[in-house]
Amino acid sequence: MSRYNKNQTAYNDLLMYKSTLDKRGVKRIEQYRTPQLRDSDFSGVDFVFHIWGIGDTFWKLSVDFYGSTKYWYVIARFNNKPTEASLKIGEEIKIPLDLSIALQVIV
Repeated sequence: MSRYNKNQTAYNDLLMYKSTLDKRGVKRIEQYRTPQLRDSDFSGVDFVFHIWGIGDTFWKLSVDFYGSTKYWYVIARFNNKPTEASLKIGEEIKIPLDLSIALQVIV
């Protein structure tokens, strides 16, 4: 069973993993925490709706809408979804149309 100690470090006490972790020299596993996003005011930003589909990623949508992978985080922030794992197939997301305006309001 995975547990956390007071320092929020994950550890696994299941015996079935012990030998594998020991062979690899793993003493401690740091748990990745999904970032918490603060609310931004996107009220003045025009957007289009997109239905999240199989194979969609923020970086692919960034290429389609902005011509570069590097603005993937704009779409993520606009929808308050820090990772693609936060989305489900069929979920509707918003994609800001004007990148320069969206970049100005991201906190």
